[in-house]
Amino acid sequence: MSVQIGNIDLGEFPLLLAPMEDVSDPPFRYVCKQNGADMMYTEFISSEGLIRDAAKSRQKLDIFEYERPIGIQIFGSDINSMRSATEIATLAGPDIMDINYGCPVKQVACRGAGASLLQDIDKMVAMTKAVVEATHLPVTVKTRLGWDDDTKNVYEVAERLQDIGIKALTIHGRTRAQMYKGQADWALIRDIKKNPRIQIPIFGNGDIDSPEKAAQWRMEYEVDGMMIGRAAIGYPWIFREIKHYFATGEHLDGPTIAERIDVCRTHLEKSVAWKGPKTGIFEMRRHYASYFKGIENFKEFRMRLVQAGTIEDVEEILEQIHDNYATEMA
Repeated sequence: MSVQIGNIDLGEFPLLLAPMEDVSDPPFRYVCKQNGADMMYTEFISSEGLIRDAAKSRQKLDIFEYERPIGIQIFGSDINSMRSATEIATLAGPDIMDINYGCPVKQVACRGAGASLLQDIDKMVAMTKAVVEATHLPVTVKTRLGWDDDTKNVYEVAERLQDIGIKALTIHGRTRAQMYKGQADWALIRDIKKNPRIQIPIFGNGDIDSPEKAAQWRMEYEVDGMMIGRAAIGYPWIFREIKHYFATGEHLDGPTIAERIDVCRTHLEKSVAWKGPKTGIFEMRRHYASYFKGIENFKEFRMRLVQAGTIEDVEEILEQIHDNYATEMA
C-alpha cells in the first residue's frame, strides 16, 4: 500500500527529512534527496517574516525542481498572519503546506507559536482551518505529544485536525517540556495510528538514528512512515542505509572517506551557489565535524576546514584529507 498525501504518492514507507532551523536549506536537502529522502520540508518560516517581506524568510521559500515533493513549513501565533503567509508560500510552488506546532524553543513557543499552540487546541484548530482554506495544496502538521506530561492531548488534536482537512500528521514523541531531552515515547503515536477514526497518514519522529531502530519501530509502532532530523545532519546516508536494511535485513557499508569528501564537496558547492561565497562557506562550517565524525586524528583537518576562507582553500584541504586517509585505508 502506497502512502498518499493528497494526490502525492510517497511509496510504501516514506522517509521524510525534518524541517530543521539553519540546517534544512536547499544545499542540505540536495544531498539528502540524493541519498534517499522521499519527502522533505524547508526550514520553518515565520509567518510574520513572510508578510513583512523579511529577506531571511523570503529566501527560505526557495525550492528547486529536483527536491520534489517538498513542503514549505510555516509557524506563527496570529491566525490572520498565518492565512496571509499561506497565500504567499503557496505562490512559491511547493507540493505541500506544513504547519509547525512542535517547535519548543523559547523565542517561538513563548511568543504563542510552535508548540505553545498545544496549550490552546481551539486556537490550533481555528488556525489550521484558516491555512487549509487559504491554499489548494494539501496541508500537513507537525506537532508533539503535548505541552507537558499532564497535557498529552495529541490524540484529540489528531482527530480534530483531520476533521478540518489536514492530509497527514507528523508527531514528535516528546512533550514541549522535554525539549530534545530524554527518550522519545512513540506509544501514544501508535495509539493515534490505531484509532479507527484516523484515516490520514501518521508519521513518527524522534530518536530514529539507526537502521535497526527504524526497522524495529516500524513493526512496533505501526506508523506510515518516519521523519528523520538530527541523525541526518552530516550523515545523509542514513536514508539509504535504512532503506537497504528494510529491503534486505542487512547493513549497508557506511560511506567511505571518498564518499564523505564527495558529499561534503557537493554540499559546499550548492551552499556557495545558493548563498554566495561568503555566507556559503561560513554556514558550511557547522557541518564539517558531522561529515567526518568518528574518523581518527581528524581534529587538525577540522580546525583547518573551519578556518578556510575560500572555496579553493576548502577544496585543497578536502584533497589532502583524501590523500591522507585513502592511503591509510587502502
